Amino acid sequence: MGKTKLFLASITALLVFGGASAFAEEADEVKTAAYHQEKQTNLVEREWPDIVARFVVFDSGYTFEYPDAVRGIYVTGNTVGVQRFDELIEFLDTTALNSMVIDIKEDHGWLTYRPDEDSPYYEISQNFIPDTEAMMSRLEEHEIYPIARVVVFKDSVLAEKRPDLSFLENGEVWKNNRNEAFVNPFLKEVWDYNIDIAIKAAEMGFQEIQFDYVRFPEGFERRDDILEYDVGPYTDGDDNVQKRVDAVTDFVAYAREQLEPYDVDVSVDIFGYAATISEAPGIGQNFSRISDNVDVISSMIYPSHWTPYFGIDKPDLYPYELVDEYAKVENEVLGALETPPVSRPWIQDFTASWLGPGNYMTYGVDEVEAQIRALYDNDIYEFLLWNANNRYTRGVNYLEP
Repeated sequence: MGKTKLFLASITALLVFGGASAFAEEADEVKTAAYHQEKQTNLVEREWPDIVARFVVFDSGYTFEYPDAVRGIYVTGNTVGVQRFDELIEFLDTTALNSMVIDIKEDHGWLTYRPDEDSPYYEISQNFIPDTEAMMSRLEEHEIYPIARVVVFKDSVLAEKRPDLSFLENGEVWKNNRNEAFVNPFLKEVWDYNIDIAIKAAEMGFQEIQFDYVRFPEGFERRDDILEYDVGPYTDGDDNVQKRVDAVTDFVAYAREQLEPYDVDVSVDIFGYAATISEAPGIGQNFSRISDNVDVISSMIYPSHWTPYFGIDKPDLYPYELVDEYAKVENEVLGALETPPVSRPWIQDFTASWLGPGNYMTYGVDEVEAQIRALYDNDIYEFLLWNANNRYTRGVNYLEP
């Protein structure tokens, strides 16, 4: 890590000049104040998880300022390695967009860059991003705020390599109808595997770790009596729903704690509908409990991904109305928390033609602006644009749609 530096303040000096009592007094006074000051008017005071960690200062060697509000796009590792990355940088340079969410561990479980050959992750890596330092330097030069996307529990690579960390059916790794395998959120070994990857992203210089697929497989409640899997420490009680919710929530809290010394924000992608119900029983997502343990919550609220909801029969045809109704619900849920995270939803910049004639429309300037306007009308000023192919609509007004 050419530009990575990790400094440990001298505890010995404190003991010599002030004695153990002075050290304890000093340690008690060390806090991180004005947390999220650059993000919103909300100031949050927080302490390091333990005394020693309070004296760790991480410096990646890069300088990134949190923008007035994150307005970002999704970028695959493949895109970083080709000419389109240059086009996207130019795109951000000429618009009010200012951030990139870049795949570091992608949907199948591959790292998108090559670590050192002696790294335990080398065998699960691909050379999509040929030079991470060059990538970070370009982002720094263009003042593009960098967010690392780490896909957590959807991980066919790890599941095939370690079936004991996955879910088995008749002795084989279970896969969904898209031929995707998941690993087991009950197991701390799986947690640590992903958090270690997240730490390496922080060491690269990313300012935020965005965890995606922080959940059990969809419809897991219909399979939990069929599949073979280890519940780890979650053996008490008979309520399997709460066990799943506890495991997912505990992972998020643990990840945030482990990443604390690296001075990065932690965000989680979550199904939009999770905010509208008490909890999603199969996948283990409780919107409020996850939100209580992150700095940023990113609901995926693409109109195309909703069935009839909020009284809207064909949501893809009503981007403003769908996002407006969702934002009202989310504001109420987050408003009930003592220290709510920043809301930064994922919105749609793609056309969902698979919905069939009459159920979708072509998404362009008007449709993207409608979603942003709905967020702004509900005092939500951060958002992320999703297009799986990283081809984004030109001519959108991202500030005053």
